[in-house]
Amino acid sequence: MKQLFAIFTLLLTTALLAQKPAKLRTKEKIQHIFDKQIAAWNTGDLNAFMNGYWEDERLLFVGSRGPTYGYINTLKGYQKGYPNREAMGTLKFDIIEMRQWDRKTIQVIGKFTLIRTNDTPTGHFTLLLRKIKRKWMIVSDHSS
Repeated sequence: MKQLFAIFTLLLTTALLAQKPAKLRTKEKIQHIFDKQIAAWNTGDLNAFMNGYWEDERLLFVGSRGPTYGYINTLKGYQKGYPNREAMGTLKFDIIEMRQWDRKTIQVIGKFTLIRTNDTPTGHFTLLLRKIKRKWMIVSDHSS
């Protein structure tokens, strides 16, 4: 049992130490996705905003109502929560950290702010992006 624990600890430590800051070129590609999402949001185009997400039933979005599975369900959730331009406000992202786990996996931690007429909600997000068919896609989004 001690040997299994030691092996598990070694593997976990190795995995944690393996993550590193994303390369500049990769960061630029990821930032471009976010820039397009912000522009789409700020013009009220939720369909274009969703272009950053993996169009698959395995997409995972976790928000205040718990997990939502699938691209279509995630889009419907956005449409319900943000039915018009006034509700959408103006979106701003502040990226806190981008970590590259391997050549096809990036973790992004950031802060979002919505500037609206009567309020300015803000929160944090953790995104997992995977390189799928040579394109970076958000496969998991936890926003709160």
